Amino acid sequence: MRAVLWLAAIAVAFAAADTYVVVLALPDMMAGVGLSIEELQRAAPLISGFLLGYVAVLPLIGRLADLLGHLPVLVGGLIVFAFGSFLTALSWDLAAMVVGRFFQGLGGGALVPATLALVAALYPAERRGVPLGLVSAVQELGSVLGPLIGAAVLAVADWRAIFVLNLVVGAILAIAIRQMGRSDPGTVARGRPRPDLIALLLLLVAGVAFVLLAIEPTALVQDLTWGALYVPAAGSTRWLTPLGLVTIIATLGFLVKCGLRPNVRRVLGRIAAEVDVLGALLLSFALAGVILAFATADPEVAVFSEQGTWYLVAGGLALLGFVFHLRRAQDPIVPRGAFARTPAWGSVLISFFVGAALVAALIDVPLFARTTIYGDSQLKAALVLLEFLVALPVGAVLGGFLTRRLPAGVIAGGGMLLAAVAFVLMARWDADALRSLSATVVLVAGGLGFGLALAPVNAAILATTEQSMHGLTTSFTVVARMVGMLVGISALTTIGLRSYYAAQADLPSLSSVCTGGGMCEDYQDLLIGAAIAQEHTVFAGAAVCAGIAAVLSVVLLRGAPTRALSPNQTVTAL
Repeated sequence: MRAVLWLAAIAVAFAAADTYVVVLALPDMMAGVGLSIEELQRAAPLISGFLLGYVAVLPLIGRLADLLGHLPVLVGGLIVFAFGSFLTALSWDLAAMVVGRFFQGLGGGALVPATLALVAALYPAERRGVPLGLVSAVQELGSVLGPLIGAAVLAVADWRAIFVLNLVVGAILAIAIRQMGRSDPGTVARGRPRPDLIALLLLLVAGVAFVLLAIEPTALVQDLTWGALYVPAAGSTRWLTPLGLVTIIATLGFLVKCGLRPNVRRVLGRIAAEVDVLGALLLSFALAGVILAFATADPEVAVFSEQGTWYLVAGGLALLGFVFHLRRAQDPIVPRGAFARTPAWGSVLISFFVGAALVAALIDVPLFARTTIYGDSQLKAALVLLEFLVALPVGAVLGGFLTRRLPAGVIAGGGMLLAAVAFVLMARWDADALRSLSATVVLVAGGLGFGLALAPVNAAILATTEQSMHGLTTSFTVVARMVGMLVGISALTTIGLRSYYAAQADLPSLSSVCTGGGMCEDYQDLLIGAAIAQEHTVFAGAAVCAGIAAVLSVVLLRGAPTRALSPNQTVTAL
């Protein structure tokens, strides 16, 4: 089963890499569905759709991992991720691409809590630090490999090749985990049912129809008879063409036919009986409101858009309904007492501030590099961030080792304090700072600090919650970190832009600085100074978030039983 764990960790890293690959390939993806670079706002659903799938239903997936076992959720998550990659690779319009990205997020998000819970199932509390650190390191390594994989693929092929690669790797990992993990005691017994030929036929029809719909063979489209298959019954969407309708109907028929099989009915019946569906929906709507509110925001205007206000209102109403439901439900999706111990709910709160601080480094370090010394070179700016990202998994492994000997709060608090100090130093960078070795030291220290905090936080929540709830509880740390990143980037960017506009307003007029007309070098330096002031504000805000995370770690993670027993403690325990 430990071999399955490392395959799962690789799957988590690959799904994490996909996020950074897409950021690099976004302009080409937009062009592929007929959008120009000036229509970047219309492409926002490609990011928010992925996040919605990744975060909104994560608590439900975590609960399913506790109910059905970790192996089915890992395999299912990889299959859904591969399916989303397939849809994205063959997308012909923005709507189809957003749907594909949603399924990618849904499948990728399922891998994280199932993998963390698998660590808890394989190792006792005092020995989880190292494997949790290694899993966290492999996950963060995805952020390093993502841009490299994306650049390599885009150098030799179209952007669609990225998602074809996702499809192949996802399918291979799903098969490998399924074959190696047959002995998983948490797997639901399914026996060896006979193949359902009708279901397989429906799946084949749906697949062929969808491929023909996506690639539009010229010979068929231009044929007087077969060309009618590509004519929409209404509007212009391909889903309303005869081929599109066949795809939808055959897919629904396949799902219904699968649902009629006895073993599937047993699993669905168990889920319906033991999973709080209403609570899961209310919690998903609440999370979706927060995600959409901040993911659709224009930081130049406000933390969230006018439409985002309504998203927040809807999410808040759903949250109120969820809280009311928890008090009345007999078996709620979040069991009573699940987060009763301070380190359990403290880990969730700490993860939020870790995410809010981390996103500032991921976004604004490359922006600072482009503003000051690298101009329009996105590659060189990304290489500056690489110094931070390479140190992060190293810190995660080190944090895992230290968790066996030191209190979780001390390690996580020390790591986030190191990150806060790094941000304070970044907030003092001048235009030539990145040319010196000291900037590299600061970036490496910041990456190490964040890495040090990952394993102790995960170890604390696993050590203070019941094993039957590990999938659910760890899903909340992932959700908190992602929501923290969304809130952090919106809030910090908005505050930073206000500093930029204030600094720009204080600049002298162009004519008073440049007598020769045009944009002179002195005035350009003044504009760069205003942009640096913006980044300083963002880094200072990130330092505050990291400092809050450090204090919370020391205070809230006290008493978490994450350390290995010393020889004297072992004798006493015996």
